[in-house]
Amino acid sequence: MPSPEAEQAMQLLRARPVELSTPDVQAMRASLEQGALLGTPDPSVRCEPVDAAGVPAEWTVAPGAARERAVLYFHGGGYAIGSIATHRSLVGRLSAASGAAGLSVGYRLAPEHPFPAAVDDAVAAYRWLLGQGIAPGRIAIAGDSAGGGLTVACLLALKAAGDPLPACAVTFSPWVDLALEGPTMDARSPEDPMVARAALQQMADWYLQGQDPKQPLASPIHGDLAGLPPLYIQVGTAEVLYDDAARLAVRAVEAGTAAWFEPWDGLFHVFQAFPGLPESEEAVRRAGAFIALHTGG
Repeated sequence: MPSPEAEQAMQLLRARPVELSTPDVQAMRASLEQGALLGTPDPSVRCEPVDAAGVPAEWTVAPGAARERAVLYFHGGGYAIGSIATHRSLVGRLSAASGAAGLSVGYRLAPEHPFPAAVDDAVAAYRWLLGQGIAPGRIAIAGDSAGGGLTVACLLALKAAGDPLPACAVTFSPWVDLALEGPTMDARSPEDPMVARAALQQMADWYLQGQDPKQPLASPIHGDLAGLPPLYIQVGTAEVLYDDAARLAVRAVEAGTAAWFEPWDGLFHVFQAFPGLPESEEAVRRAGAFIALHTGG
């Protein structure tokens, strides 16, 4: 059962939801920037903007985090909203939990920059990290929601190109099926205070602009997951995207890729981004431990 703090957060989200039902993408972006995901990072976390091969990025480094290990982070927001700023607190907490430096990526957003712009930027940022002298075995890729899908898409693109793969990957509530075919897409809509089919369809349309939603770099649930590094997948059971996460885990294991699937009872979409919730703190701690284990921390 969710903690009292999580129950209160869900009540607040239902009372004052992030506005994801307008066709005005600028209004949606402003709503998220002002909303609950806009956490205040610990003032001891160092934030340093950088140009990662033409892609805006930010080093987000908790005290004591090792710069020779890195977490490449892709924010969520349906490929259309969200930013480095909206996820700065979460990346800082993940840096602290993993003992690795966070590199948050401001990849290009739809509809101005449709698929595969986000994938191209993700790959470019990863290659830039390698160019900084950080070994692939010391890098983890992580992301939430669309950023979780982008995490897996980036792995598939790197594998196809013959690039050395990172040590592991972490996904929070990953959106990996832009065709929206998961059974919980509708079945769990009454429970989900954050995401609904209509908003996801709108974002998929902006991102794809008529392209096939089932191509693997758009919907990595349809990709060949063999040969990928270990995956750690967290999801709340009260999510419309629950089946995206569950199917990703199953297909990874079927392909011979190690995958840890962790459902959180009664929790909502990307609950990890809400500091102070007991479940959020524990989930980020576990994700950080997974990253540390696989990157030599």
